[in-house]
Amino acid sequence: MYKVISQCPVCGGRLKVIKLKCDKCDTVIENDFRLNKFDYLSEQELFFIETFIRCRGNIKEVEKELKISYPTVRSRLDEVIEKLGYKPVPAPDNKKKEILDALERGEITPEEALEQMK
Repeated sequence: MYKVISQCPVCGGRLKVIKLKCDKCDTVIENDFRLNKFDYLSEQELFFIETFIRCRGNIKEVEKELKISYPTVRSRLDEVIEKLGYKPVPAPDNKKKEILDALERGEITPEEALEQMK
C-alpha cells in the first residue's frame, strides 16, 4: 500500500481525497475529504517533528539526535511551523542571552553587561 500523496506532481498544488474504500467489505465513499496539516509535510519534515517530540522540544537533544547545529534545528522548526500555517515566534537575540547568562554566573559585572548590550 502507498502513502497518500498530498501535492500534485504536475503543478505542486495541494491534493484532496475524494474516494475512500473499506478493505474488509469494499464499501466505497466518495466526497471531498480534507487531509490534515501533517499530511502535507515531507517525510523528512515528519521525521524531524517526530524527533522534536521524542526529545520533548529540547533543541539541544534534537541537535545531538540528528547531528545538526542549533541554527539548523531552529531553521527546520521554523520551516515546519510555516508549512503548518503558523507564524514562527522570533528567536531571542542570542548575544543578549549570552551576556545575561554571563552576568548570572558572575563572570561580568552589571556595568559590563550594560556596556556589552549597547
